[in-house]
Amino acid sequence: MKTWAQYYVNGLTRLGIIRFSLLLASFVILLAVMIQVGVTLLLRGTVEFVDLVRSIFFGLLVTPWAAYFLTAVVDELEDSRQRLKDMVNKLQEMRDRDKALNEQLQLNISQLHQQMDETRRAEIAQERAMEELEAEVLRREAAQRELQSRGALWRSFIDNSPDLVYYRNEHGRFSGCNRAMEQLVGLSEAQLIGMLPHQIYPRPVAEKVVETDRQVLEKKEAVTYEQWLNFPNGRKACFEIHKLPFYDEKGHHLGLLGFGRDITEHKAYQEQLETASRDKTSFISTISHELRTPLNGVVGLSRILLDTELNPLQRQHLNTIHLSAVTLGNIFNDIIDLDKLDRHRLEIAPAPLDLSMFLQDIESLTRLMAEQKGLYLHFDVDGEIPERVNADGTRLRQILWNLAGNAIKFTEQGGITLRILFQPPQNEHLKVRIEVEDTGIGIPASELENIFAMYYQLNGDKHATGSGIGLAVTRQLVLAMGGEIGVESELGQGTCFWLELDLPLLTEPPLELEESGEVPPLKILLVEDVELNITVATALLHKFGHETVAARTGAEALALFQPKAFDLLLLDIQLPDMTGFDIADELLRRHDRKQLPPMVALTANLVRDKAVYAEHGICDVIGKPMSVSNLAETLNGLFISRKPVESLPPPPLPLSRREKVLDLVFLDEYAQMVGKPVLGQAVTLFEQMLPDYLAHLATNLTAKDQKGIVSEAHKLKSAAGAIGLKRLFELAQQAQSPDLPAWWENIGDWIDSIKRTAPKDLAELQHWLKE
Repeated sequence: MKTWAQYYVNGLTRLGIIRFSLLLASFVILLAVMIQVGVTLLLRGTVEFVDLVRSIFFGLLVTPWAAYFLTAVVDELEDSRQRLKDMVNKLQEMRDRDKALNEQLQLNISQLHQQMDETRRAEIAQERAMEELEAEVLRREAAQRELQSRGALWRSFIDNSPDLVYYRNEHGRFSGCNRAMEQLVGLSEAQLIGMLPHQIYPRPVAEKVVETDRQVLEKKEAVTYEQWLNFPNGRKACFEIHKLPFYDEKGHHLGLLGFGRDITEHKAYQEQLETASRDKTSFISTISHELRTPLNGVVGLSRILLDTELNPLQRQHLNTIHLSAVTLGNIFNDIIDLDKLDRHRLEIAPAPLDLSMFLQDIESLTRLMAEQKGLYLHFDVDGEIPERVNADGTRLRQILWNLAGNAIKFTEQGGITLRILFQPPQNEHLKVRIEVEDTGIGIPASELENIFAMYYQLNGDKHATGSGIGLAVTRQLVLAMGGEIGVESELGQGTCFWLELDLPLLTEPPLELEESGEVPPLKILLVEDVELNITVATALLHKFGHETVAARTGAEALALFQPKAFDLLLLDIQLPDMTGFDIADELLRRHDRKQLPPMVALTANLVRDKAVYAEHGICDVIGKPMSVSNLAETLNGLFISRKPVESLPPPPLPLSRREKVLDLVFLDEYAQMVGKPVLGQAVTLFEQMLPDYLAHLATNLTAKDQKGIVSEAHKLKSAAGAIGLKRLFELAQQAQSPDLPAWWENIGDWIDSIKRTAPKDLAELQHWLKE
């Protein structure tokens, strides 16, 4: 039935209601005819037409009702089927939903189980973490206590350290410091935090601090330098500052750490060593000065004896004596020049020089020195020798004697070659190259750079006899003359020292020497305390036709002197009772300058500027030992082309010791006005302040701080002047005046004088108060 019903529905759908109704009517009629025919034949045995009509009519009558009924049934069935289908679809959807929900439920259940497992694991892990956290808290508490203990220990260590310790951030602001830093700047750490260097230090110091900070912060490198810093009380100290960058545990740059060590005592010790070295040099210079006095006699008398009749053996021995004395004099010259180098007073005094005669002297002396050792001398001159140049003949002779002496000293076989090469003059200047070559032991290549160093000596027995200063002084002299010096050598083959000088040419005609007879016979007052020097000088002057009268003390010279009795005064600077300056000053005080003959100083240590001599009316200086050329040149300059000497005001009368120390006029007036007790209180206060003044002056001198020296000297000067300490006032006045000539060269001596005389002057003032 279901199948037939499906066929019915399909046919109705495909054919339509009319065609399907006609087909159904035909099928019913046919079925009715077949049933009618069959039943009729069965019942009657025959079929009539009416039976057929009846069957057709029945079919037509039944067909619409059958079609309607069947259609209604089919529609109902189709509707039921559709509802059933929809229900099935819904059931399927519900089943699918249930299935999906079931799957989701299973998934949720699975996730829930997983979450429950994870929760259980998390709870276990949390329990473990809590246990570890508790342990970590305990460890951290212990570490914090340990850190606090160490921090307190380190803080105590840093605060009690005498060294400066501080740190600044990357912007250059203070982030912390120790107690030593607080004491230096006079501020607490809390006040320092956040401040910049310019807010703490004076400008020059701050600029240096900022510059070194910049180097550390930009280059990320440590910097070490020295810095003088002032404490709030005015005390100055030198610190060796070491700065380095610092970082956090992740390597981020945070700023810089600074450490400062007080090296003031070390600086003072260095200054003491330098002072001791200068004192030693000065002592050696003084000793050499004293030794030059007998040396002067040896050189002068040997020169005089060489002009007499001698047999060959006597002349050879006398030449040896003369040469040895001259060589010893060269060593003394080196020692004196060493003293001048240490005091920065080495001077070159160019003067007209007959170069031809100068070279003859050098050749004669060098040849004599070489022949005495059995060596040859080659003396070569290349180029035209000019008549005269403007050069310091004494210094140039000293240079060549040093080089020739070294060449002969270190040569056992062969000889010496002395070459002088003159280039054509240009712009009234002459370039000269001098080479001193020997065939001696030579110098290792590794030692050539050190050969001109002070006190430097090569290793070996041969060099132990040298002083180590000759070449150093020679180099300084060449450089002072504007020249160059060098050395070339090969070990075992010999050495060649060379120097190049640029000398101005002189075109004016030279003055004739004294032997020409143009200098008239003179009557000379010779003031000298050493008999040997008197003998030598008298012999030389008599040889030139001059008459001498000797005075051995300053008092004797003043007693012998008459304005018109002498044509020339030769004054030794160092005498037993007074100096040559004192004699000159006294003569200027007693007589009119125009009535006095020329005064010339005799000295073995030409460390003073000639302007110093001129201040005392002394017009020229002759060095010891007295040489013929120097004497002749001085006499020619004074009596052939003599220039008038400007008159100088007479020096003041000598003061008593108390008048030099105290301002007695001021003290008398002050004491009369306020009374000695009040003045005594001021003196007591000054006595309390004096150690600080002296200490601050010393530290500023060690620091080479001109501004600090001037400031402290000004304070001392004001304080000393307020209580009438005249000499101390004047010394402080000099110390506070950096514009004075050679201030830096003299400031150490002035401060030493202040330290030495201040207690004595103060004692003298206190003694005056008690009178």
